[in-house]
Amino acid sequence: MTQPFTAAVVQAASVPTDSQASADKAAEMIAKAAGQGARIIVFPEAFLGGYPKGASFGTPVGMRKPQGREDFRAYHEGAISLDGPEVATIAEATAATGAFVVIGVIERDGGTVYCTALFFDGEKGLIAKHRKLMPTGAERLIWGFGDGSTMPVIDTPLGKIGAVICWENYMPMLRMAMYDQGVTLYCAPTADDRDGWASTMQHVALEGRCFVLSSCQHITRGAYPADYDCALGDDPETVLMRGGSMIVDPLGKVLAGPDYSGETILYAQIDPAEVIRGKYDFDVAGHYARPDVFRLSVDVSAKKPVARIGEAG
Repeated sequence: MTQPFTAAVVQAASVPTDSQASADKAAEMIAKAAGQGARIIVFPEAFLGGYPKGASFGTPVGMRKPQGREDFRAYHEGAISLDGPEVATIAEATAATGAFVVIGVIERDGGTVYCTALFFDGEKGLIAKHRKLMPTGAERLIWGFGDGSTMPVIDTPLGKIGAVICWENYMPMLRMAMYDQGVTLYCAPTADDRDGWASTMQHVALEGRCFVLSSCQHITRGAYPADYDCALGDDPETVLMRGGSMIVDPLGKVLAGPDYSGETILYAQIDPAEVIRGKYDFDVAGHYARPDVFRLSVDVSAKKPVARIGEAG
């Protein structure tokens, strides 16, 4: 049985238009959290690449305005490639500290960008990713859809680590797919700072009998360029996301947060034995399941738009 250890969730503002600056900031916060003993560190949704809170990308129904196309071009340019320098910066930080890191990014792949969570192992660097399956609302205008091939739960010395992004946490079947893989450290990078988010995180912890680590940015309008198209106004002091990051134990007890005060790092002691103690009376993918009545089928194959068969010539 793994001994108790420290977990951290980072609540901070990214640099929305400069992914490398965001990566440098993340590296500093990884070093800081690891210096406090954190062995797993979770960052918010879209920390690299930026969450475009309040932007419309010039898309009224039935129209695409020229400025919106330019806004998307700039957003695509600011996204990261998995072989790029931003990923190398995070890998170096985890290698230096030995920490396991989960961080939200905007991933560029061809002409499409995806909202993605990356998993970094201190010894191995980038080891896996999860692409958000279902962007929410207007996010569908700018982000591609993930598929079942990137829903990993990673077996580590700290426990089994998985990530579910923002409103994916409201998808019962996706949660069940995580529980079935035995997730014990359920990471929830998010952009949801509403009061009700905390109760959702407590519900997930109770339902999955797992530790939940939720991280959201605390960011103001001033972090974005002056000409940024923002429906929430142009006052630099306006808070666009107010945080609410938190850590919850397998019986729904809040160990840290939710915090709405500003940039911070929240810490909690994780006792892996609490997972099994919790499953004594409720194991949703085990003794509390009723496979004779309910069964979930999960397609984990990659969905490629083009399949090339045979060899040229």
